[in-house]
Amino acid sequence: MTEADIKTTIFQLLKRIAPDTEPSTLGPTDNIRDTLGIDSFDALQFIIALNEKLGIEIPEQDYGKTGTLEQLIAYIKTKER
Repeated sequence: MTEADIKTTIFQLLKRIAPDTEPSTLGPTDNIRDTLGIDSFDALQFIIALNEKLGIEIPEQDYGKTGTLEQLIAYIKTKER
């Protein structure tokens, strides 16, 4: 997947999990949860959706490595098969 493909997938999943948000407003270093006002339950649902959609496993101890759009894209790229 290209970085653009990953970003598109992230935005689609965020929009599905939190329909009242506008993920496209996220800057590369913005905290996803804080910027979009996503609570911990929705954040967990988003991680699960990423796991299912991309076929990657994001263990709980790595959640801190996925806080910003930039971090999340880089993390996903390291997990791609």
